[in-house]
Amino acid sequence: MIDFRSFSNLWYWIALAALWSTASHWVVGVPFDMVTRARRGHERSLHDMRVLAEVNVNRILAMVEISGTAMVALATFLASGLAILGWGYGIEFCQAVFLLLAPMVIVALLNIRTARLLRDSGFEDVAGRLRMHRLLVQIVGVIAIFMTAMWGMWTNLNYGALRL
Repeated sequence: MIDFRSFSNLWYWIALAALWSTASHWVVGVPFDMVTRARRGHERSLHDMRVLAEVNVNRILAMVEISGTAMVALATFLASGLAILGWGYGIEFCQAVFLLLAPMVIVALLNIRTARLLRDSGFEDVAGRLRMHRLLVQIVGVIAIFMTAMWGMWTNLNYGALRL
């Protein structure tokens, strides 16, 4: 029998940690260790960071221009479906997936915002903008992890040992 109780499963919490670790490391497609080296004055990292930022900004903004409306519609459909199944029908697995994916929508919006800011500024102060973007992603991550942990504890406390 497969157990769909997500909040009591160690793999769910490992996936949550890996998701936020990855989201805060790759800022607009640029690894943050490269941003750190570039801010310290490493010339090769500065060049690589700028090239990666330009490539990823162009890629992100092209996707938004071509299929932005479809992506918003799909994200809204998935989020509302998971929320209704999770909280309306009490399916814990859908609650868990919603709590993983909903904050990623905010991160995607932050990526689009940062990409537009970088393009509009002519890629001036790339390292500073990517650093600020990472800080915002980390703030969203802390709030999301806190809310997920609180909801997961609440769910586990209310589940009960004798309940099937």
